[in-house]
Amino acid sequence: MKVHHTTIVCVRRDGKTAIAGDGQVTFENTIMKQGSRKVQRLAGGKVLAGYAGAAADALTLMERLEAKLDQYAANLERAGFELVKEWRTDRVLRRLEALLVVADERGMFVISGGGDMIRPDGDVIAVGSGGGYALAAARALMKHTSLSAEEIAREALGIAASICVYTNENITVELLG
Repeated sequence: MKVHHTTIVCVRRDGKTAIAGDGQVTFENTIMKQGSRKVQRLAGGKVLAGYAGAAADALTLMERLEAKLDQYAANLERAGFELVKEWRTDRVLRRLEALLVVADERGMFVISGGGDMIRPDGDVIAVGSGGGYALAAARALMKHTSLSAEEIAREALGIAASICVYTNENITVELLG
């Protein structure tokens, strides 16, 4: 059984942060769904999150992250750190196959399936089946255009969709700032 998952890209520019995700769900060689929503707001809209990977696993992680956000007054860095600590010690969590991209007004992170929390060097993160394509496109757009964070995220995902067969152009974007 081979399951391919979505593409998520996060871009920060001019005090605004955008997370975009495509809607395709692919099982083996069949597109099972084209309009899945893999980007959402957490912590009363203060945090953006997108996931790539097994949906049930990712939603479990998002629920746990949201509980940590409630516990730590929507402090994303602290909540994420506490989640990865739990992830590394919990046998059930260690088996979850998902990546989360999370962002608030202060930072953006990837929370990995290995229990890692990674802050990017720059203002772009991308994960998932077409993550490499979206990352390259977003970095080029950041360097060579004056597009907004939302426009870059949408355009980078569109470019990834034109290359990656596991990414489609049914794009959801959430914006902070």
